[in-house]
Amino acid sequence: MSFRRALSLACGFAGGSAVLVCAAVVADKNGYFGEGRRVTETLAAVNAAHPPAWPTANGWDYNWDKREPSSMVNGKRKESTGENGSQDAENNKPRATRHIFLIRHSQYNLKGDGDKERFLTPLGREQAEFTGQRLASFGLKYDTLIHSSMTRATETANIISKYLPGVELVSCDLLREGAPIEPVPPVTHWKPEAVYHEDGARIEAAFRRYIHRADAKQKEDSYEIIVCHANVIRYFVCRALQFPPEGWLRLGLNNGSITWLTVRPSGRVSLRALGDSGFMPPDKLTRT
Repeated sequence: MSFRRALSLACGFAGGSAVLVCAAVVADKNGYFGEGRRVTETLAAVNAAHPPAWPTANGWDYNWDKREPSSMVNGKRKESTGENGSQDAENNKPRATRHIFLIRHSQYNLKGDGDKERFLTPLGREQAEFTGQRLASFGLKYDTLIHSSMTRATETANIISKYLPGVELVSCDLLREGAPIEPVPPVTHWKPEAVYHEDGARIEAAFRRYIHRADAKQKEDSYEIIVCHANVIRYFVCRALQFPPEGWLRLGLNNGSITWLTVRPSGRVSLRALGDSGFMPPDKLTRT
């Protein structure tokens, strides 16, 4: 077999874009193709240089929140009465979309000794005002405003609530700041393993409580606000999008920023905004 035919055959297997790669691999030191090269070596070189095919398997878990309609049906009943099982699955099918606004607390006193002394700075209170105004400007009918029980998150939520009259305020200990999972790549200055073990379970519990598709009884789309902390929000985003949760520390969020998650009835999740703070003047932005 001539070299040109071998080259044509090899690049035919790998795709036309591999021609230049193939040529570069088999060129000799004088810049000419060696007719004596073995065809198998040429094929091997092209195969190694050609990128692997994109995976075609569906990697999305539609039952990530354990609320996929068929999973809500009693297993024994489904086996004994197939038609009723299908009807129950239809009855358990969500029809509303949940919009979840994750708000990072505003700037606070880093020198405070304990949570009570880590209250908002004057700039932090300004930031919360901007965030409240921004949320109000959307013109949405918010259902609830849930916040971490830590001082800086509680104060942020109270300021925001001034712009959302009638929206119920709810405090939650599960949303307190912590270390959700050991980050990858690792960082030497972070937390000991015991802290991840304890905080991680609590923050995961918060995720399961608040981030999921709508209940089948919910008839209209909902708009919920959660005021909490950077680590919690970053972990929630990774978990909801089914990204490796160990990557949470690679995301950055400004104080008072808005992250907007949408959970469809099908279980699909989309990130409409991550750490949006463009509504604040540049000189008011911080990330402490």
